[in-house]
Amino acid sequence: MPKPKQRDLFKRGRAMTVLIAPSGFKESLSAEEVAEHIAEGVLRVMPGARVLKAPMADGGEGFTAALVNATGGSLHPVTVSGPVGQPVQTSFGLLGARAQRTAVIEMAAAAGLRLVPREQRNPMLTTSRGVGELIRAALDAGAQRVLLGCGDSGINDGGAGMVQALGARLLDAQGRELGAGGGELLRLHRIDLSTLDPRLTQVQLDAAVNWHNVLLGERGVARVFGPQKGATPQQVELLEQALENWARCIHAATGLAFGTQPGSGASGGLGTGFAALLGGRLHPRYDIVMQYLALDSLIEQADLVITAEGSLDEQTPYGKVPAEVALRAKRRGLPVIALAGTIGRGVEINLQHGIDAFASILSRPCTLEEAIAQAGKLLVRSAEDALRMISVGLAISATRRAVASRRPAPCTA
Repeated sequence: MPKPKQRDLFKRGRAMTVLIAPSGFKESLSAEEVAEHIAEGVLRVMPGARVLKAPMADGGEGFTAALVNATGGSLHPVTVSGPVGQPVQTSFGLLGARAQRTAVIEMAAAAGLRLVPREQRNPMLTTSRGVGELIRAALDAGAQRVLLGCGDSGINDGGAGMVQALGARLLDAQGRELGAGGGELLRLHRIDLSTLDPRLTQVQLDAAVNWHNVLLGERGVARVFGPQKGATPQQVELLEQALENWARCIHAATGLAFGTQPGSGASGGLGTGFAALLGGRLHPRYDIVMQYLALDSLIEQADLVITAEGSLDEQTPYGKVPAEVALRAKRRGLPVIALAGTIGRGVEINLQHGIDAFASILSRPCTLEEAIAQAGKLLVRSAEDALRMISVGLAISATRRAVASRRPAPCTA
């Protein structure tokens, strides 16, 4: 298949159309807020530009709101157990305009990293119990289908807390119930599913997951994401052992082997618990998200795409929003700019995945707290800077065209 020709930004006679399709910045700004700030920066430079905004959801924070808004659905508040045991005020959604009564849940709303105070970030202890309580609330509301978004998690318990909240019994060698946290899985001896909520067999269970995340091994969730959730090197190894035991006990209880299957490591291994013990199906998250968001139709109208995420690094091509946006934009030959809160190791790989230019919104050293507090202003300025550079290119192109139009035609015999 021939590579699409890069679309010409320097067309005369009409305003540029800029599509802004960002992710949210974790613990700082929602995707909708990021899009608004970038749009402000664009319009400071090109007030006549046509700006299209497509805040993106990847299964993490903002997943429920994005799908509810896209379908004209409704939010339903509920209180659940948070990742460190504290009550959390959250909600699930019911999608509108659907023959099947579909509840949408984001696991981050009950067990997300932002809900874990920095001084308590220890994935040996944090729990996914609140996710199970959200699913139970959706069942109580008469859901015929539960759509779970996985991302931005603060847990590494393989979904153990989730399945306990739905009635499963996780027992040690003495027949005692396990407590909360990924570390408890080291003591797991047997899984009893006889007390699982029977309604789970009567509903369709789907999860939107990062297809690149696996449960075990060098690219397993304990080793790749454990440190981001507060695990020490020693705890990382203990969590890997705990999840290996989790997989062994799941196999003994169900006959299902989980370890390196795509999506099994989603949200601290919650993907495994969801699929193996609740009977859910895992799907690449953008296969789900794009059923509800109109990104491709907006790309058709655009001349330039700006995407954004809190961190851009070597992990970005593995299922993160900027890479997915760039992939789809490149099918139409569009140039793509990515703005990021931080630029991490191996970021250059993104230039091979459809992103043409990237920049950090930080212009000087500052603390994380300062960056979070100023993220909106920094985004506005960074977008403005990027568009001013593009304006220079537009001016150069216009000058060259003007010069070429004044050149005399070559003589012919």
